[in-house]
Amino acid sequence: MPEPTLTPAVTTDAELLTQTEIAVRAAGSALRDRFGDITTYRSREELMRALAANDDTVTDLLRPRLEALRPDARWVEEELDSGALPEGEWWVVDPAEGNVNHLHALPEWAVTATLVRDNQPVLTVVHLPLTGQTYTARAGAGAHLDGHPLRVSATADLGLAIVATSQARPDEDPDVVRRVGISITEMFLDALVVRVAVPATLHLVNVAAGRIDGFWQFAGARADLLPGALLVSEAGGRITTADGRPWTPASDSFLAGAPGIHAAATTTLSR
Repeated sequence: MPEPTLTPAVTTDAELLTQTEIAVRAAGSALRDRFGDITTYRSREELMRALAANDDTVTDLLRPRLEALRPDARWVEEELDSGALPEGEWWVVDPAEGNVNHLHALPEWAVTATLVRDNQPVLTVVHLPLTGQTYTARAGAGAHLDGHPLRVSATADLGLAIVATSQARPDEDPDVVRRVGISITEMFLDALVVRVAVPATLHLVNVAAGRIDGFWQFAGARADLLPGALLVSEAGGRITTADGRPWTPASDSFLAGAPGIHAAATTTLSR
C-alpha cells in the first residue's frame, strides 16, 4: 500500500475538522475493504488477534495523518482507557468502533477520531464506511451529518421515547453488569422502547440526529463516549451522569438525551 499523503499542520479548528474528516474517511475505506465474511475464532487469543488486525489497518493509515495535522497533540494508545487525560491536546481514536460487529459481518461499526483539549472534546468525526455517512461536530459550531445540521428530538414524554444502552466492554465488573441489568428493567417499565446493542457511538449519533431520544451507559471508555457526547451536546441535547450530575470521562455513568426526557430518565436510572 502506498504511503499516505500527509497534510501540513493546520491552525484553526474549522480547518482541522475538515482535514480530520478527510483522513478518517480515507482510513475507513481500508476497514470497509476488510468487511464481508464472518471471522471465526476458537479462543480469546484468536479473537484479540482478529480485533487487532482491524485496529492496526486503520491506525497505520490514520495516525500519521492526524499527527501531521497536529504535531503537538499526543495520542491515546489504549482505546478502552477511561478517566481524565493530562492537560494539552490528545487524539482519542477508535479505529474500529464496533469491531466485534465487523468480525461478525454485522453493519454497525464506524471509525472515530476526536481531538480533546484540556479534557474537553473540541472536534469529532464519526464515519460509517458501509453507508458513506460522516457525522461531525465542533465545539460551539453545531453537529452535522454530511454537512446537514443535526438536532435532538423534541420528545417530552419518556413513555413515548426510544432509548438505548450498550455494554461498555467484555469482562465488565459484576457489580456494573448487575447495575446495567437493573437499569434496563427500569427503562422497560418507563420508556416506549429500549434498544440494547454495541457500539455506544452509533446509538449516540442517533440521539444527535433525533432518531432516538436518549442513551445511557455505566462505565465506558473515552473513545466510546467522547465523540457522541460532543455530537449530542452540539445538537442541543444534555449530557450528564445517570443521576444528573455533570459528566466527565472519569464518571462512572453517562446519560445523553433530548432535553424533554432527560430529567425523567435520570429519575428512572436512579431507582
